[in-house]
Amino acid sequence: MRRTTAVLAAMVVLAGTAGFPAATAGQPTTPACVRLDGMDIPAPVMSLPTTGGHVTSASVQTNGDTTYCRVDADIFPVDPAAPAIKMRVALPYDWNRKGMMFGGGGYNGTIPDLTANVPFGPVDQPAPLARGYAVFAGDSGHQQSPAAPPSLDGSFGVNDEALHNFAAGDALKKTRDASLYLIRHAYRAKPAEVYFAGGSTGGREALVVAQRWPEAFDGVISAYPAWNNLAEVLYLGYLTQILARPGAFPGPAKQTLLYTSVVDACDGLDGVEDGVVSNPGGCRFDPHALRCPGGADTGVTCLSDPQIAAVIAMSSPFEWPYRVASGETRYPGFPFLSGADMRTPFLGFGTTAPADPMPVTSGYGMQYWDQWVKYFLTRDPGHNALAVDPRDPGEWLDRISRLSTIQDRNDVDLRRFAASGGKLILLHGAADELVSDRSTSDYYQRVRDELGPRSTERFLRYYLVPGANHANAGAPAFAAGWDSLSALERWVEKGQSPEDQVVTDTRHHRTRPLCEYPEWPRYRAGDPDRASSFVCTR
Repeated sequence: MRRTTAVLAAMVVLAGTAGFPAATAGQPTTPACVRLDGMDIPAPVMSLPTTGGHVTSASVQTNGDTTYCRVDADIFPVDPAAPAIKMRVALPYDWNRKGMMFGGGGYNGTIPDLTANVPFGPVDQPAPLARGYAVFAGDSGHQQSPAAPPSLDGSFGVNDEALHNFAAGDALKKTRDASLYLIRHAYRAKPAEVYFAGGSTGGREALVVAQRWPEAFDGVISAYPAWNNLAEVLYLGYLTQILARPGAFPGPAKQTLLYTSVVDACDGLDGVEDGVVSNPGGCRFDPHALRCPGGADTGVTCLSDPQIAAVIAMSSPFEWPYRVASGETRYPGFPFLSGADMRTPFLGFGTTAPADPMPVTSGYGMQYWDQWVKYFLTRDPGHNALAVDPRDPGEWLDRISRLSTIQDRNDVDLRRFAASGGKLILLHGAADELVSDRSTSDYYQRVRDELGPRSTERFLRYYLVPGANHANAGAPAFAAGWDSLSALERWVEKGQSPEDQVVTDTRHHRTRPLCEYPEWPRYRAGDPDRASSFVCTR
């Protein structure tokens, strides 16, 4: 009955909205907030199957100097057993006639903060909502349990529609379509430009929208993207098994020892010792230099042989000896500098070894693997994640291969996105402890190989930020802040490609040139806290 009603409503509503023009400077910018409360969202508004949606609330809110209408809505599933997609739109009273969609993180399950900035955004510039953007996002089609650690509830994976909403990105297009419908009704106009920004899972989502719906967004910011999600999950499972071996887990003090040893060995390779390894590709560190006498664990001042083996496993590529349908064959591993950074132990090794049941004090990746095994792979909440070997999955191989087609979003043929005028900014920190920057570099190189360097240069920029970690978590060596949104606006709206960009360390009040990969900032002379004292080099 709900589906029939939604279709009939769509015929009426679309007849009245199909002619909405793109917003222009002379149009009113105050949203009709009250009119949105209780509104139905017809199913045909969305290009993917749903049974329509409904606005659950609309209210006037303030955030600093910004007044906006907050609209909450549900998008109803086709499968009655699947959860709804919960979404939110923030409609500013001084609309700049643009739209911005935010991506999520981890397993999602909550709606991102619409008042926040883009990933690695600047602290001295207003966030999109404060700039006048109509900002929107969803929870990707499921709601996290309050009892679970943030973004680590994978229980929705037992339902196929919920799984596709999250992993394949279906919820993104449904949320985008429903949000633009509400924006048009609020302002009686459609946005002139619509952008997307996300990091980690949100970074993968940013690449998903460029791959699957190349005309849906005018510009995309993808930060530390977990694009090859199944491939990374297999790597995390492999590492989980290694760290669970007797004596293999390096505790917090040993992780600090490893991190400081790597920095001491490689910090000066860029010409200045400042706590940032700007040339991670040139960093050569052998963890055997920290070996305890005889290889046994004799204290916190050294690493045992099993701990050295675990550290090497984390930093080495993991290749599986079987085929998966996505075509992925390996995950590149992490630099020593990332997983050992004790300023964010939760994201790296964690503070305790993996076990069954999985401790909440183990690393984020180990807990992610545990949830994936229980709800995506076996769909058995009681299954022991340590009992599944990514090197030899046995009875689970077919399921792994099937999941790879949903989770590995690895289509690098972005010609349609580029042809539609889309622009893509890729960002990653060289000390990321949760998504490997090597993986993003691999994606970028694949795009160049597919499209050619010149075609790629016309629509894509990729920046690797030395010292930056995952989402500026904890106290990174370099807390990246860059006004990527303004750079993207100039590129999309004025045809001005990003040139000579500068990134700020918001924690230490210093700047560096933002170098296009594979270049990195080398110190030449002058104040080491100023970008002008560095030059991008290969």
